[in-house]
Amino acid sequence: MKASAAFVHEPDPDNPGWHTWTLSDESRFNGQVMGAMLVRTEGDDSARLRMVPKTLHSNLFDGVHGGVIMALIDCALFATAHTICTADAAGAVTLDIGCKFIGPARLDDPLDAVTQVLRETGRLIFLRGLVEQDGVLVASYSATIRKP
Repeated sequence: MKASAAFVHEPDPDNPGWHTWTLSDESRFNGQVMGAMLVRTEGDDSARLRMVPKTLHSNLFDGVHGGVIMALIDCALFATAHTICTADAAGAVTLDIGCKFIGPARLDDPLDAVTQVLRETGRLIFLRGLVEQDGVLVASYSATIRKP
């Protein structure tokens, strides 16, 4: 795991095998809206980013708002780049995300974005993944990020 001044990425004592994934400056979007997130690698080319959605993340049907799911996906791209690739996620930017919403997500249960690196070039990282909750598919996505 790479060190970066922009992120707090260290083993989480309460969740063996997981690392924290927060911004050093918690006054930014991730800290204020997304809340605590954890990341772990899964194999050589994938990482799992986890959050536990709360009422703050809800829509009018008391499910997880689609915008929160998209934000989780975007955060997962950078958590994966940081843990799997040669890039420092700080300074990278999202070029595109394609997302298909497949099912609803509930509040108060872990929600995971599992992201696979398809290819890394000198400037780009191509990724795809699934958002799932308790083994049930919530969304699928593909994306490209540009390294700094």
